[in-house]
Amino acid sequence: MKVLLIHQFYNTPASGGAIRSYYLAKALVEKGIEVVVITTHNQPSIEKKIDEGIAIHYLPVDYNNRFGFFKRIYSFWLFIWHIVKYAGQFRDADVVYAISTPLTTGLAAMWIKLRYKIPYYFEVGDLWPEAPVQMGFIKNPVLKAILYRLEKFIYKKSIAVIALSQPIQEAIEKTAPGKTVYQIPNMADTDFYKPEAKRPELEQRFGVQGKFVVSYIGTLGLANGLEYMVYCAQHAQAENLNIHFLICGDGKMLNELYGMIMDKKLTNISLTGFLNREEVREVLNVTDASVVSYRNLPVLETGSPNKYFDGLAAGKLMVVNVGGWMKRELSQHACGIATDPENPADLIDQLRPFLTDSARLKNYQQNARRLAETIYSRKILADRFIEIFKRG
Repeated sequence: MKVLLIHQFYNTPASGGAIRSYYLAKALVEKGIEVVVITTHNQPSIEKKIDEGIAIHYLPVDYNNRFGFFKRIYSFWLFIWHIVKYAGQFRDADVVYAISTPLTTGLAAMWIKLRYKIPYYFEVGDLWPEAPVQMGFIKNPVLKAILYRLEKFIYKKSIAVIALSQPIQEAIEKTAPGKTVYQIPNMADTDFYKPEAKRPELEQRFGVQGKFVVSYIGTLGLANGLEYMVYCAQHAQAENLNIHFLICGDGKMLNELYGMIMDKKLTNISLTGFLNREEVREVLNVTDASVVSYRNLPVLETGSPNKYFDGLAAGKLMVVNVGGWMKRELSQHACGIATDPENPADLIDQLRPFLTDSARLKNYQQNARRLAETIYSRKILADRFIEIFKRG
């Protein structure tokens, strides 16, 4: 079998960032399946390389986490345009595996199906267009209607849809009744991220010696609502609590967050900028609690964020400021807390027992690791992914 995997934001462990699509491609290769990846890079020409048995084709399409909404849309459409011109080289593929976001990746998959008779699977990590609609980026009723219809059409024309969470699966089944939908959440790399004692040299590097460290690691986008972290730090500093906040990543909100921290004269919160995978592991080494942060919108409760699974694998107390499936899971497995996104003081109040009771903290952290190993480990979910192709 030959699989053509289409993902605009394909990353490798060496490049950093979210690497779910790398895990999927690697799982296929390990089963003897040929994999060709079509993705993008911010270079002026096409680049091809073989990485761990995966043939990767980088198309010249600029993208940056700091792009505004409409500049992102242009990047999405440019990717489709390049695929239309380029995909003919892979007309011998047996199947396409198209990964969103963006939703428009499904257009490329549908075009390949129409032009070259290659069927496709479609993976949904975030609900589009529901997410930009709820965030207020798409307001025109005609455009909304067109995008919702496109979403339904992409689902219906696929072999099956892969959802990254139960609420996403339920939304797809409602949009396209009768369509086969599989659920495969993001993966916890329990071999790379492991519970370990804090290393003094890393505590010194990040300036957190002797502190209870609360970290956010991921994109600093509008959807993440990271001003919440700044307000939490403000409350902690006002009470002179031994907590330090780390915000790790890059994105549109970076400069605004830096400005807020300076204006409030906060000394208990740091911005590290973008981190590669090894650096993420180093931050998690000094971390006590790992945060998943989003704006208070229902659609943002449905996702399957990488940072959640990395934190579980590293055995950290998990903190989410949204409701939904993650809140329920943390309560069920006693491995984290869910806080009020509109009340930063709530995070401080819920952290107090962990500041003074190291046994309680260790118990929650061990439960987090256990959840990663038994439910979300890379091996378990990779096997589930391979089963989809066996079923056809």
